[in-house]
Amino acid sequence: MNATSKSTRAKLVQMVQMAILAALVIVLQLIGSFIHIGPTSVSLVLIPIALGAMLFGPVGGGVLGFIFGLMTLMAGVTGTDVFTSILFNAHPLGTITICLGKATLAGVAGGFVFKWLKHYNSLIASFATAAIVPIVNTGLFILGGLTLVADTLKANFVGEGDTLIYFLAIGCAGLNFVAEFGFNLVLAPVLNRLIIILTTKMHHSPEAQSTEGQNATDSEESDLVNPYLAYGLLAAEVILILIIALIVARHHG
Repeated sequence: MNATSKSTRAKLVQMVQMAILAALVIVLQLIGSFIHIGPTSVSLVLIPIALGAMLFGPVGGGVLGFIFGLMTLMAGVTGTDVFTSILFNAHPLGTITICLGKATLAGVAGGFVFKWLKHYNSLIASFATAAIVPIVNTGLFILGGLTLVADTLKANFVGEGDTLIYFLAIGCAGLNFVAEFGFNLVLAPVLNRLIIILTTKMHHSPEAQSTEGQNATDSEESDLVNPYLAYGLLAAEVILILIIALIVARHHG
């Protein structure tokens, strides 16, 4: 396989991987919208966003985060998410800024963290990335709530005797953040393993591949098959976490 063909194939594999992650973000956001702990839903999508940030850096993480933010915003625009809908009707620009900003910057931050730490220890980098994505997402949500939509939150959601910061940090984000943070940390070793598998395939040198007959064919097929197997492992782990989340949501419902 010549260098041009190898480069084209590597780009194709990356596009397939990005498309799989984008689809996973969409599916998990749709499912997660039915799992509420308090007024907001659990964001299971932070898992593929973290993985995308590890694989494709700040740009990839940002794109996946933007998709997540756009879906959250659309749920508010269409009225399928009552909490976001109330905020959007009162403060459309502020709600757009919060939904798109927090999610996009969470992915971007994850990409930078992994880029900085991966040369020291890939497992530590995976844990740090898995942790920083929900921290940035929740932190910017709270900041946006305090500065952009505070009056609407106080009028519609903050109980008598409570403060806005208490509602945002404890009543609104508290258990959700713990769940999101915990899910990401539990899956961090799986994400690290995925990174090892996928980046090895993407950066495998042409010299190390056979260029003759069946060996070349087998090598080409494995470039696509192994990522699918790796994503299958991630999907299985996510399903397990989803079952746990459903049980928790039912208990608190």
